Amino acid sequence: MGERGRAEDERGRKCTATRELPWDQDNHPGSPELSEQHHTATLDDRYGRTPARARRSKAVAITAAIAVVVVFAAWVIWAGLDQSDRGLTDDVVGYEVLSQHSTVVHSQVSVDPGIRAKCAVQVLDKSYSIVGWKEITLAPSEQRTRSVSTEVTTTTRGVTGLIHDCWIP
Repeated sequence: MGERGRAEDERGRKCTATRELPWDQDNHPGSPELSEQHHTATLDDRYGRTPARARRSKAVAITAAIAVVVVFAAWVIWAGLDQSDRGLTDDVVGYEVLSQHSTVVHSQVSVDPGIRAKCAVQVLDKSYSIVGWKEITLAPSEQRTRSVSTEVTTTTRGVTGLIHDCWIP
């Protein structure tokens, strides 16, 4: 007989071939063919999941978690404990537009006694563009809070004045 399909025997009767091709076999779990082969491989064996690999994966996960904790702790120390501003604060009290090219900014700057500070004072026009900028230096003093009036030369008429930033050099 030939391959699977209809064939005739010696008497001329049509019959079905009994030989099955490999791709015709039913190879799903629990099928008789697999049970007869005594196939005992587990999914862990099939996909290479061994106890050593599981320990290695666990070690990598623990190492990654420790690294995240160390980086977070370093950031907390750097950002939280390394406060070098020495109590530096600034407040704008007001401003006066003196002319088309001059504005005075009145402010209060607080810094720990004996510490020198610098501030950037700016003047803005009606479209919030910077039209004047001046950097001032505050000499060390025994007083924590100092009143500062800064005259800033402007390119056009300013409508507001403020302290952009203060820092300890």
